[in-house]
Amino acid sequence: MVKTIEWTEEGIRMINQLKLPHVEEYFIAKDHFEVSRAIKDMIIRGAPAIGVAAAMGIALAMKKFIENTTGIYSPLPGELVSHFDQAYDILRSSRPTAVNLTWALDKMKDVFYSMLDKGAEILKNALIEEALKIYNQDIKRNTRIGEHGQKLIPDECGVLTHCNAGALATAGYGTALGIIKAAHDAAKKITVYVDETRPYLQGARLTAWELLQENINAFLITDNMAGYLMKLHKIHCVIVGADRIAANGDTANKIGTYSLAVLSHFHKIPFYVAAPTSTIDIQIRSGDKIPIEWRSSDEVKKINGMLIAPAEIEALHPAFDVTPSHLISAIITEYGIIRKPYLKKLVRLCRKKYNE
Repeated sequence: MVKTIEWTEEGIRMINQLKLPHVEEYFIAKDHFEVSRAIKDMIIRGAPAIGVAAAMGIALAMKKFIENTTGIYSPLPGELVSHFDQAYDILRSSRPTAVNLTWALDKMKDVFYSMLDKGAEILKNALIEEALKIYNQDIKRNTRIGEHGQKLIPDECGVLTHCNAGALATAGYGTALGIIKAAHDAAKKITVYVDETRPYLQGARLTAWELLQENINAFLITDNMAGYLMKLHKIHCVIVGADRIAANGDTANKIGTYSLAVLSHFHKIPFYVAAPTSTIDIQIRSGDKIPIEWRSSDEVKKINGMLIAPAEIEALHPAFDVTPSHLISAIITEYGIIRKPYLKKLVRLCRKKYNE
């Protein structure tokens, strides 16, 4: 299993996803500013993974602050609150679309205020413990997603996946790719079609690399091949991850997901979304309210720093799109397979999430 991120004595160690697939290099964030930069620059990416990174970032921020004052003076509650709020705001602003980031930070906030009067050392240890709990829970949740989701995969099946929703996008197992791994482990004969996923090529660079590590049969395809392969009956279902799911089931995911959902609907192919309940945002009733991150024009015009378009042309780059819930055949969470209508079922799931 890929070690996407881990807590170490040196700092938060994460695989540098900008270097894959050619170089397996690790980045160590030594403070919360470097964690925020790693999230913004996509050294680490994927909704569950950046949630874990943010939780560890808060724990690291408070650990360093408390240890730097030890032996000099005991920080007052007001000083602890001020430093926590600063780190919280910096990490929360790293990326806007994936709700897991805010969810994880709010879990850390709950622990912070519940332990604030216990003393700085106890507070520090409680925050580290909560960050590691979020990390371990993510792996367990994604493993359960895989167990539930693989039941939807026929014994012989062509599966299309988009972007990267594997171990690299989580604490280490995967959502959409976790289902594919579970189906493979169940000895199902599957062939995976991997969208390259322009403009950042997460499919070509990351998903393809992960599937090779797992010895799963796969073909890399360009984003504009999917419809034709569906017409040829090569693809029997589509499984994607999610960055935020609204209360009604509308789902934000990597740009290009909506197009695949429309193609799946036309060809009568099941379209599945796989995500832990930390990705569900019941505060947002529909996908129209999900904030969409727009990234640099250069990320479209360049590949590995090399210009592939006229320098003068402006490029549009919404990093995500929203797939309406009526195009989604099922949402697969750690609690099982959810089918339409989604609203009441997702709200019930979120109550379980906050009670864990």
